[in-house]
Amino acid sequence: MQTVKTVKVHFVTIADLYDFVAASTRYPFDVVLKSGHYNVDGKSLMGMYCLDLLHDIECSVHTDGGEEFFKEIDRFIVK
Repeated sequence: MQTVKTVKVHFVTIADLYDFVAASTRYPFDVVLKSGHYNVDGKSLMGMYCLDLLHDIECSVHTDGGEEFFKEIDRFIVK
């Protein structure tokens, strides 16, 4: 059974979006980003353009693992 792991992420530049999508597409599990009432696929650059980048975004990963993914996106995670 898969669990959902959630962190807050923040993007500063459009290049950050490209890097995040590139990282998320390397993994087989779902990555969902939520900003306000929008839920978008974290593997979709077009979807990410709908997000409000001025605020932190909730990133949910649907997997039992995911540690490598979180290491790869560590620079975007709000601490």
